[in-house]
This record gives sequence, structure tokens and C-alpha cells, in this order.
Amino acid sequence: MSHKLKIAGWISVGALAGALTTVSLQTVARGSLAPLPLEELQQLAAVFSMIKTDYVEPVDEKKLITDAISGMVSSLDPHSQYFDKKSFKEFREGTSGRFVGVGIEISQEDGLVKVVSPIEGSPAFRAGLKTGDLITKIDDTAVKGLSLADAVKRMRGEPNTKVNLTIYRKDENRTFPVTITREEIKTQSVKGKVIEPGFGWIRLSQFQERTVDDFVRKVEELYKQEPNLRGIVLDLRNDPGGLLDSAVAISAAFLPENVSVVSTNGQLPESKFVYKAAPEFYQRRAGADPLRRIPPQLKSVPLVVLVNEGSASASEIVAGALQDHHRGIILGSQTFGKGSVQTVRPLGPDTGLKLTTARYYTPSGRSIQAKGIVPDVMVDETPEGNVFSALRTREADLEHHLSSGQQAANEAKDPAREKAREEARKRAEEEAKKAPTERKTPPEFGSEKDFQLVQALNQLKGQPVVVSKTQVVENKEEKKEN
Repeated sequence: MSHKLKIAGWISVGALAGALTTVSLQTVARGSLAPLPLEELQQLAAVFSMIKTDYVEPVDEKKLITDAISGMVSSLDPHSQYFDKKSFKEFREGTSGRFVGVGIEISQEDGLVKVVSPIEGSPAFRAGLKTGDLITKIDDTAVKGLSLADAVKRMRGEPNTKVNLTIYRKDENRTFPVTITREEIKTQSVKGKVIEPGFGWIRLSQFQERTVDDFVRKVEELYKQEPNLRGIVLDLRNDPGGLLDSAVAISAAFLPENVSVVSTNGQLPESKFVYKAAPEFYQRRAGADPLRRIPPQLKSVPLVVLVNEGSASASEIVAGALQDHHRGIILGSQTFGKGSVQTVRPLGPDTGLKLTTARYYTPSGRSIQAKGIVPDVMVDETPEGNVFSALRTREADLEHHLSSGQQAANEAKDPAREKAREEARKRAEEEAKKAPTERKTPPEFGSEKDFQLVQALNQLKGQPVVVSKTQVVENKEEKKEN
């Protein structure tokens, strides 16, 4: 590599869907500072002084400065963030896939905290929280008005302590309390099984430090159980992303050596880089290639990749690389559309700044920021269609989201998507009127009732696939960069 980027971590509880982020850690200070706008800084100092002397009650100076920094950074885009001491510690803990909390991936919707998905096996999962649940209160504090980071802080805590969450479940039109005991979350990012003779299913729920090792072990298990696999389904649905090097490694497991996996481009010279399917681009430690034990058949076994609106960031890197190299068929729904890179720079021993510094591009040069990966085959989540998928938040729905750089700067709302959202709202209202046992809910991934998985198997077998008649490609009007 022409320069060394040490890959850092991902945000666990508290990340925007798709912001479980592709991140690089750079500790080298900038060589020079940009010229400072002195007049504006004088105004900032004047406001600070007035608040200190004139506000109705004393204020904490450090909190004022911290809040000013947080506001400045959060106004840039949804993924830039100032880390105070506690949140920086939590960020670094998250790189290992271990943290103390309730075990949910979350985003914001209408000022409330929305459950993107409960982490399998976590306290939140066992308590019955579901994708789409809205958290309205954390203990006695109303969530409305809290930043996502503040909400995360309140849900985090020490092991074996309790937190009370008030949940509003849209599809049941009811509000109810849930008491959850915090514990160390050891996320299992790789699952898999032989789903029928000759065909395997591997699900990646996150991209963590140990994801590659877990993936290799799972592939070994599948080939030991079924030496003559005739097809594999790589399931990236609701995978909100994670570590860049893990995404490069998973891509490399299926691709020819040294082909391009993903490139990044931004203002900084070091942000202009191409990551390839070779060990030096994904090895975290010196030593043997972590993919060395994978059976060589994996490079050529027929492959279908399942994605949906919850597939973001690192999972979009994998899907985009496999799609551009024609290594597999991408099947499902258009992905989240987080195509930006965040760099984390320490500001001291225990604070830091996560700043969006680049966009990433698929091997063919596509930016998927605010657009996502469009599947080769559009398939709904159930035989009845994508019942509520239009209500799910995507990158393009977030305030201050970064443009793709390949589209007009003014990205108007997609009329087709707005129409689909309105129809989905009406369906949700109708479903809420039904008895709980009669309501439509998406099946568990990997189960016999998993409609998209069944269609993926049909694709691998050369049998007819039930293609969606309702899904439309969002933000499809593009123009080339100058």
C-alpha cells in the first residue's frame, strides 16, 4: 500500500442504520491549519461570554464548549460526530463487537429512537423488541429532543443494571414499557447452515474484528457437512455495516486475487485510495492470510447475495464489489445508500472527532451515496409484497445527508417513493386494526418461511423467481462527474 491506513472500529448501539461505519483511524495531526475566520470567532467568544455573565443561572463552561463543538459537527451530515470521553470509550469498545448495553441497532425517526434491529441473542432481543419499534422514553426521560448520542448514553451503563424503555409499536398501535437488564453484548456476526442438500446459507449481521475468522470457520463447517456445494446464499439483509477491512476480506473470499474491491475519494491525499482483494489490504496483524483456510471452490461456487433497505455501508461495499465483478446475483431490495467514509481523529487522550472525509466507490466507479445498490433481481420480502419497507429510513431520508457527487446537488424527494410511503402508511393502519395473530410480519431470516431466501434458492437452481411488481429504483437519474 502506498500509505498506511489503520482500520479502526464501528459504532454499535446508537449508530444510524448504515452508520455502523466504514472508518479509518488517523492519529497524525494536520501539517497546517486553514486560515481562521477571526470575525466569526470573535462573535463566538462574545456569545460565550454573554451566556457566562448574563444567563439566568450559572452554566458549565466545559459543557458549553462541548455542545458548541457537537452542534458544529452534527450540522455537517448524519454520520459526523464529536466523541466526549464516554462516547469515545464506547466507540473503541465497539470495534471488538463487545459492549455493555441492551443490544439494539438504532436510528432516529420524527425525533424518536427507532429500532433498526435487535442484536440476536441480546437482552433487547430476548425482551421481544422488534425492528421498527419506537423508543419514546428511557427511564423517566422523554426521547423527543434528545440527540441520538444522548439516547445511547442513557441506554448504556454498567452490567446487571436495569433500564426502563417505553416502546411504541406502530403495527400494533400501542405503547408499553419494557425493563431490560444491561449486559455485555457479544455479538455473533456470522451464522450459517446447509439449508437443503447442495446449498448453503451464510448470514453476516455486522462486520466486526472477528467477522472474518468466524466467516472462515463457518465456510469450513459448511464444506465439511456438504463437500459438493452447488450454491451459496450470502445474506446481508439488515447488515448495517462495520469495519472496512472486514468488508474487503469477505469480498476477497469470493473474488479473484488483486481485483479492485472499493475505492475512496476526498479532499485529503490519503483519502484517495483503492482497496484490492489481497491480504495486505485486509490483514489487521502480521502473519498468515486469514482466508488461507477457505476451500478454493468458494471462488467459483454459484452465489446469490441477499440485500434490503437495512443493508448499509460495509455490506454495500461487498454487494457492490460482487455485482461489478459479476461474481454473483444481487437479489432483494435497494440498499440503504451509505457511501461515505468516516475518519476518527483523537483530539486528546479521551476525546475524538468522527468526520466524513471521503465517498467510496464500487469497482466500476459508482458512488452509491444516498442511492444504494440496486439488485439485479428485485424480490419482495413476502409473497404479498414489501409490506412496510417503504416506511424504513434510508440515507436519502436523513437530514443533511451527503449527495452522491454523481447527481444534481438538489436531490428532490422521489414522488414514487413518497407515494409508496403513503400507501404503506395506510396498510400499516389497516394492519393495526387486526388481531395480533392476523397481522403480517416479515418471517425470520433463514427460516422455511423466508420468501426472499426461497427465491434466492430458486435463482441458484435455475428455477422461476417471483420478481417484485411494485419496487421502483430510487434516485435513478444520474449525471457523470465533471
